[in-house]
Amino acid sequence: MKFRLFATLILTLACGQLIYSQSSFQPRKWSIVIHGGAGGAPKSMTPERKALYEKHLLEALEIGRKMLSEGKSSLDVVQKVVNYMEDCPLFNAGKGAVMNIDGIHELDAAIMDGSNLKAGAIAGVRDVRNPVNAARLVMDSTAHVLLIGEGASAFAKEMKLEIVDNSYFSTQARTNQLNSIKKGEETKDPRGTVGCVALDINGNLSAATSTGGMSGKKWGRVGDVPVIGAGTYANNATAAISCTGHGEYWIRRVVAFDISALMEYRGYSLEKATNSVLFDKIDPMGGSGGGIIAVDHDGNITMAFNTGLMHRAWAKSTGEYGVGVLKGEEKVFRSNNEK
Repeated sequence: MKFRLFATLILTLACGQLIYSQSSFQPRKWSIVIHGGAGGAPKSMTPERKALYEKHLLEALEIGRKMLSEGKSSLDVVQKVVNYMEDCPLFNAGKGAVMNIDGIHELDAAIMDGSNLKAGAIAGVRDVRNPVNAARLVMDSTAHVLLIGEGASAFAKEMKLEIVDNSYFSTQARTNQLNSIKKGEETKDPRGTVGCVALDINGNLSAATSTGGMSGKKWGRVGDVPVIGAGTYANNATAAISCTGHGEYWIRRVVAFDISALMEYRGYSLEKATNSVLFDKIDPMGGSGGGIIAVDHDGNITMAFNTGLMHRAWAKSTGEYGVGVLKGEEKVFRSNNEK
C-alpha cells in the first residue's frame, strides 16, 4: 500500500514537472506598432519620399523588435522607438517639428504604463530635445502626470535631460510650410505626430506619443497627445493606444480611453472598438485625416485611419513585420530569427 502511494506521488510529480517543462519552453508573445502621423494627399507622396519614410519607419521598428525579442520592457521599448522618431526630421516631433503661428516650436509628449496605469506627460516645451524622455521622468520621478511650459522645461533641466535652442527643431520644410499657411496657401496641418505601442513577453502594455502639434497653431495650443486618455492610453486589461490627427476632436471624444472602455465594458475586440470610435464617432464630427495604432493584451494589433495615408510599421514575435504609407499598400516581411 505504501509502495503504491509512493509510486503515485512520484508519477504525479514527474507529470507535473513535464507539464512545467513543456510550458516553460512555450514562446512568449510580443507585438509592436509604430506610426509617424496620418493625413495629407496621397498624390503628393512621390515614390522616392515614400521609400524614405519606409526606410526610417523600419529602422525605428528594428529598435523595438530587437528590444522586445531580448525581453526588454514595453515601457523602455516605446520610449526608445519614439526617441528615434523624435530625432528624425521627417516627422512632426522633436527635430522637424512644426512651428506655431509665431514661428516657435512647442512640443508635447506622453507615455503610459499599462501594468499600473501610471502616466507622464509634458506640453508646450520649447527646449527639450527628446520630449518623451521628460514625460517618462514626470511619471517616474514626480507625483504628477502633466507638466507644461516653463515648469516642464525647468524640470527637464533639473533632471539633466538634453536642452537645446528652439532653432534645433527647425527645418527648411517646416519654415516653408508656415510661410504657406501665413499666405493662405495652405491650411493648418496636424500631420506627423509619432507614436509607439507595444506588448512585451511579460504581458505588459505601454504607449508613447510625441508631437509638435498643429502647424500654424496659436501659441500655447495643446492637442490630444499629452492628454492621457485622448491621444495616449495603456491598460494591461485591454490595450495600448496611440493616436494621430486633429487633436481637438480626439480630446472631445477621449478617443484612446474610449477604445479601452469599449473593450473592457462591452467586450469589443480591439479592431471593433478602434473602428467604432474612429469611423462611428470621429468621422461624423468632421475629424478626418487621422489614425490610431493599438495592440491588445493578446498581441493583436490594429492600424486604422480615415485618410489616404498613415506612416506605420509593425512586428510580432511570430516573425511577421511590415511597413506601409499609403492606404491599402503594405509591405509584409518575415524574419527567420523568430519562431
